[in-house]
Amino acid sequence: MEAHYRNHGGDTSFSSLRVYLNSLSDTPSRFFRRAISVSTSYDEMSRVRAVSGEQMRRTLRWYDLVGLGIGGMIGAGVFVTTGRASRLFAGPSIVVSYAIAGLCALLSAFCYTEFAVHLPVAGGAFSYIRITFGEFPAFITGANLIMDYVMSNAAVSRGFTAYLGSAFGLSTSQWRFVVSGLPNGFNEIDPVAVIVVLAVTFIICYSTRESSKVNMVLTALHIAFIVFVIVMGFWKGDAKNLTRPANPENPSGFFPFGASGVFNGAAMVYLSYIGYDAVSTMAEEVKDPVKDIPMGISGSVAIVIVLYCLMAVSMSMLLPYDLIDPEAPYSAAFSKSEGWEWVTKVVGIGASFGILTSLLVAMLGQARYMCVIGRSSVVPTWFAKVHPKTSTPVNASAFLGIFTAALALFTDLNVLLNLVSIGTLFVFYMVANAVIFRRYVAVGYTRPWPTLSFLCLFSITSIVFTLVWKLAPSGSPKWFMLGASGVAAIAIVQIFHCVVPQARTPEFWGVPLMPWTPCVSIFLNIFLLGSLDAPSYIRFGFFSGLAVLVYVFYSVHASYDAEGDGSLDFKDVESLENFNRILS
Repeated sequence: MEAHYRNHGGDTSFSSLRVYLNSLSDTPSRFFRRAISVSTSYDEMSRVRAVSGEQMRRTLRWYDLVGLGIGGMIGAGVFVTTGRASRLFAGPSIVVSYAIAGLCALLSAFCYTEFAVHLPVAGGAFSYIRITFGEFPAFITGANLIMDYVMSNAAVSRGFTAYLGSAFGLSTSQWRFVVSGLPNGFNEIDPVAVIVVLAVTFIICYSTRESSKVNMVLTALHIAFIVFVIVMGFWKGDAKNLTRPANPENPSGFFPFGASGVFNGAAMVYLSYIGYDAVSTMAEEVKDPVKDIPMGISGSVAIVIVLYCLMAVSMSMLLPYDLIDPEAPYSAAFSKSEGWEWVTKVVGIGASFGILTSLLVAMLGQARYMCVIGRSSVVPTWFAKVHPKTSTPVNASAFLGIFTAALALFTDLNVLLNLVSIGTLFVFYMVANAVIFRRYVAVGYTRPWPTLSFLCLFSITSIVFTLVWKLAPSGSPKWFMLGASGVAAIAIVQIFHCVVPQARTPEFWGVPLMPWTPCVSIFLNIFLLGSLDAPSYIRFGFFSGLAVLVYVFYSVHASYDAEGDGSLDFKDVESLENFNRILS
């Protein structure tokens, strides 16, 4: 059997150029064998996990996860996003936008929680998709997610210098220097951002437990600054600003732009909740996954919802919505008031702490994603190694930290921000689909086509709704088409719910109101994907194409070799049927 997987003389696919070229000629057959090969929960927690050598130490409890979740979500962006969404879309009803977006984030977090409790490994979404849809879909989504993490972390670290400078009254030009020979957007060298990234890299390599303690301290300080800003807003603000604009000619009332403004605002502020997914990558290091993970993920999202809503009310009371500065709402509001200019420095310091916590959590998450991708052999297994003394994925952490620091050194913030978000939203969409598929399909016992057809049909209906919302002109026809699409989507879910029985019941923790909860998450992520600009899709297409090339020319052959030496397995219908029979 071993010879079936080996090349000439038992060599691996990469032992020599001649052997590699021969292996390339077998790419189609290997691709069809490995691309849809799914793993099992047992393999992920035993054979695949053993590739790392040492095991990650289980040291985290639910309060660590709550702290990491809050730190990952509440970054500096909330100080900008709130003002922009209020001024351009929602007005004072921005608080309702935050509540709606928070509820949707909580529903999406439930999908992650079910998988993380069932499969407490460090791979997060990559592992969830791999055990559901196969190796190739998992690799494409994982590759895009890694690139989003790296670029967003580089952008966040450069933002740290801007906020820290504003806190001390210094411009970014005093922190950075310009190299004339480089093109615009890549010519501002930021050594402070590099120092910050490398310092965080050292912390996460040293110890996960110590990283959690550092995050706890920084998060506590950040929340203290946020509470201070909220109190100042309520104290100095005026409740009349919640219904009255400064210019009487502008729309008035608590909902000046109607329901469409509320939902457009929710679409913009939803990105402020991104970060809880990184907590799921810590599942392998949690002492009691069944109890700690649901409390950690859901608890952190719930706390952040409350903080965001209070911040939104505070800001809306400070100024009428048509006077809010969309770029720096809190700083601008206080700087215009005599004697309150010092609060702008407090905002800058608080935002700096937020940047550090979000950077720490994101870098913890990206390293664990890369570690488990390495375990699956689709990238070199060097990335999967866990250091015996620190019990952390040092190789993955150091490599991605250096890569992030290199980007942060010279790449402009706006260049980086135009390249993030789409990968994360796409992964959220895939995880919501995966949790439905896994609940309703047991290969060998149930047919997958009813569930796959439902998922495709519901996604198409959601896409139609999104296109009508974004492109159709205002008027009765638009609202009729939106209503028809909404009714069709609800009918599709209800028919599926009544006709197709669940094949699995979660043993420990499951998403409530199945399949409605993940369907709301699917719809929301499609709706948000429709709000992104063209460069985001160009970036997604470029990196997805690059990931396909990497998979075809390297990953499929490496995983094929790993299957041959027993590091990985191939699960066809018969073997999965036997596995499901054991589970039942």
